[in-house]
Amino acid sequence: MLKDYLKLHFIVLLWGFTAILGKLLTVPPVELVFWRTLLASVGLAVLLLARRQVWRIPAGQAVRLLAVGALVAAHWVTFFLAARLSSVSVCLAGLATLALWTSLLEPLLLWRRVRGYEVGLGLITMVGLYLVSQAELDQLLGLGVAVLSAGLSALFSVLNAKLIKTHPPLRLTFYEMAGACVSIVLFFPFYSRYFTQGQGLQLAWQGYDWLWLLLLAGVCTVYAFSTSVELMKRLSPFAVNLTVNLEPVYGIAMAAGIYWLHMQGLLHAPQFTQERMATGFYLGTLLIVFSVLIHPLVARLLKDKDPEPTPALPV
Repeated sequence: MLKDYLKLHFIVLLWGFTAILGKLLTVPPVELVFWRTLLASVGLAVLLLARRQVWRIPAGQAVRLLAVGALVAAHWVTFFLAARLSSVSVCLAGLATLALWTSLLEPLLLWRRVRGYEVGLGLITMVGLYLVSQAELDQLLGLGVAVLSAGLSALFSVLNAKLIKTHPPLRLTFYEMAGACVSIVLFFPFYSRYFTQGQGLQLAWQGYDWLWLLLLAGVCTVYAFSTSVELMKRLSPFAVNLTVNLEPVYGIAMAAGIYWLHMQGLLHAPQFTQERMATGFYLGTLLIVFSVLIHPLVARLLKDKDPEPTPALPV
């Protein structure tokens, strides 16, 4: 069990590392998501074949999963865009509002009752978000895009809660990755004409982009997801949900560590010079993370239903 718990924390650490990879990569966000989903689709297809799992499904169901994949693409594009527009820490602080978004969307889409404690925790999150925004006024755009990305991720999670009941996790994610890749390809002509300032698509890799992309798609997506699915079969839903909520904590800690190494001259990482934050940022982030971590504890204390963790798609 100790080995499983350590492995789960390692996976959450990898998911927190994705924002840092987004900062290191030179490929623009839209092209970056294209490469990530293409490589992830190939990797997941190999896993499906290696495990001899059935991948063919009726056309109607396939279209539904591919459409959800378009939502995944939108979430990842906004996530990596937020990391470029602001610091990694601000991006992850905005992404930590995922629990707030989920508490708002679940009653609307799943027709469940509104939970009073979620409203209270949501108010704490709003106060934290206000403190973060006031402390980092020059990064408001990145924070806003990150909050939007969290909303898209919450919508994806709520929809997946239904789909996971009828599709095995690996096959489900393969179709969603493929749908994300196809949606980006269909978006390319419009994007190239109106959003690239006449430069066209920038699909070429530069420097260490090949390494960061392989880590992002192979390790942080395919490996982390397939391993998390196996762990969810042995660990309790409560333990999984509580650990996954630590993702922004791990990510912010790693970004701060890279900033410190850069300032000490031990690592050349000019992309992370924005990671020095005002006191208000850390206070606001602390409130947001507190509301996220306390959620499963309050739910268990009130004997609320302990839901099965939906295999999370890494950010």
